Amino acid sequence: MLEKISGKALYEWRQWAIQLAQDNEIDLAEVDWFLQGLTGISSLSLRFADYRPQPEIPIKLSLENLTAKWQQRITYRVPVQYLTGETPWRNFSLSVSPDVLIPRPETELIIDIAKNLVEQSPIQAQLSQGHWADLGTGSGAIALGLAHTFPQATIHAVDISKPALAIAQQNAQQNNLADRITFYPGSWLSPLPPFPFCAIISNPPYIPSQTVLTLQSEVTNHEPHLALDGGRDGLDAIKTLITASVEPLLPNGIWLVELMSGQAETVVTLLNQQGQYSHIRVHQDLSGIDRFVSARKAL
Repeated sequence: MLEKISGKALYEWRQWAIQLAQDNEIDLAEVDWFLQGLTGISSLSLRFADYRPQPEIPIKLSLENLTAKWQQRITYRVPVQYLTGETPWRNFSLSVSPDVLIPRPETELIIDIAKNLVEQSPIQAQLSQGHWADLGTGSGAIALGLAHTFPQATIHAVDISKPALAIAQQNAQQNNLADRITFYPGSWLSPLPPFPFCAIISNPPYIPSQTVLTLQSEVTNHEPHLALDGGRDGLDAIKTLITASVEPLLPNGIWLVELMSGQAETVVTLLNQQGQYSHIRVHQDLSGIDRFVSARKAL
């Protein structure tokens, strides 16, 4: 049930929260992001305070709980996405919790890259209508993006974490894509049916184990290490995906992964050494970082 707050009280709370954020070196924009998720007030209205005269504004939390949650952001560095329980990603609103990695804006590009790879493929029609796998689906973001972009394809999403799968299924339902995606508990390709796949996509754990412990506290202390830790060199999962994807991929099928800065050259070498991939390419994110590597299953 929604609570109610006056525009005046919300304005005063926002001013207090902004000052607290500034004092603790937290991006001031997070205050409005937090309030947007709880009130539905637009960022423009929050900025110009045109809500201030309203006697009642619906809000998901009481003023007391609102304050307590913002104190968690300040004191314990809980990510604001976990405080609101949702985050925007592409054209979706996704539920998130500490059971899943918060989908990053840079990962949105993996869907656009997949679309371009299909358009450039000699088996474009087959790819558009075939079976796709999203391995390590987490919140289900990539699976949803693929289902929306390729409406005739069948999407299979896998995660070893059952709580993460539950959130992914919830996101598929609330974005009206539940009938397009099948979810599987398990490790990488092992739970999937044996038919050939047109594409295998993944945003796997790729951060070296020791590096995970040095990340900002919002990540290290709150996001699931299972979705972050890629082993000693960060490449454990990617090496598994290179090897395990060969057999289930169709000839000319797409292999596409996200990785961290500095890993692309090594991943390209590993794909070449495996010997059954072709058309290996590195793709940059919007900051110019080598963020993705794609390949085709060789004929």
